[in-house]
Amino acid sequence: MGDPKHLRRKYSTPSHPWQKGRIEEEKVLLKDYGLKNKKEIWRIDSFLNRLKRQAKSLIARTDTQSQKEEKQLVARLARLNLVKENAKMDDILGLDIKNVMDRRLQTQAYSKGLSRTVKQARQFITHGHIFVGDKKVTIPSYLVKQEEENLIRFEEGSSLASADHPERTPLQKKESSKPAEKKARPKKERKPHKKGPYKKGPKKGEK
Repeated sequence: MGDPKHLRRKYSTPSHPWQKGRIEEEKVLLKDYGLKNKKEIWRIDSFLNRLKRQAKSLIARTDTQSQKEEKQLVARLARLNLVKENAKMDDILGLDIKNVMDRRLQTQAYSKGLSRTVKQARQFITHGHIFVGDKKVTIPSYLVKQEEENLIRFEEGSSLASADHPERTPLQKKESSKPAEKKARPKKERKPHKKGPYKKGPKKGEK
């Protein structure tokens, strides 16, 4: 048993640091889901890899214990609304990273209209404004269970609970409420200055 102060890393990094295709995909995920850094992508990717390894090992087994473990795995993922209750192991192998990203609290809060942008949803969560049922959750990567989808809300004492709060006003509506800007007057064209004949001034000491 190691030192509890030094926690083990719960994700694996890419095998090669410079892969253009993977880097471009990560950039899209960072932008679409408002992630802080690529570690959040690698955590979910490692989570998916563990699920798929478990599913593959269960497919290769035919004993009664494997059947029991299959039911437990499917029930666990069904609670997260990643698969259906009657899903097979092939359905688990077909999951991709976006399926898990959509279950994050940050994405769920944005999809329910609690924020104007997905990055703003992250800010509301980390500042303690978002509740899941009676529990305050300050972790944007929290995976929302199916039964919790309709329980995501603002804290009752939070000023953001009001739909008229300026930070919850849709961007288009907020921009249209701004006073119309005055039109800039067209600048008058300046006439070119006519240069006269050059005259030398008096030298020093001369009058």
